[in-house]
Amino acid sequence: MQIKSAGVTADYKADASPVTAADHASEAILKAALEQFFPDIAVVSEENADSHLLHPQDRYFLVDPLDGTREFLRPDSNGNFTVNIGLIENGVACGGLIYVPSMDWLCWTDTDGQAMQDKAGVQSRMLIRPVPEQGAAALASRSHRDPMTNAFLQAEAISDIVSAGSSLKFLLLAAGEADIYPRFGPTMEWDTAAGEAILRAAGGSVHAPDGQPHRYGKPGWKNGAFIACAAYQPQFPFSAL
Repeated sequence: MQIKSAGVTADYKADASPVTAADHASEAILKAALEQFFPDIAVVSEENADSHLLHPQDRYFLVDPLDGTREFLRPDSNGNFTVNIGLIENGVACGGLIYVPSMDWLCWTDTDGQAMQDKAGVQSRMLIRPVPEQGAAALASRSHRDPMTNAFLQAEAISDIVSAGSSLKFLLLAAGEADIYPRFGPTMEWDTAAGEAILRAAGGSVHAPDGQPHRYGKPGWKNGAFIACAAYQPQFPFSAL
């Protein structure tokens, strides 16, 4: 937040995605802490290119030191950026921690398999909500909206759409503030692992468009399309005509 308030600028990586001093500072803090407390668990992090060459099988962390860098760079970002640590076991997102710096909102999975949150020092459990009688509310990326997402929302007859950035969308589902988040544009596994684990612990689920569970350890750490659900369950399989 100090970096953002000072007036942040970006460099650009080979894939044309932005990176800032905040990404690098967060990466250094998280890398040191994870190595200290979990020295036997491999860490695959967005900002550590060498870690992308690893091939851990059973158990590893997926880290995004600053998820939503494009939102972080926007003067009107409204806090839509997060810090993500996800734990993968046998291809499944089984644990996660997300911090929303601008909101002082910390969310995590505990050792009892529950999703927990701390907002400004007040702790509570996170649970998905029942689908409202007036209909489901969908979350969509503000920076990455695409025709497939529009086609899905039209097919499901969902008209209440809220734009949000980063893994904040998973947290809004887990906190009972929305019902579904379809994503057909490109994402990386470190973008979603922590959020998926928290959502699952809160009672939700994440599926591929064919209805199969979302899995990790894919080539290049790249996700395919997925649909994150609270209590609302769409019609599977989905394919745009």
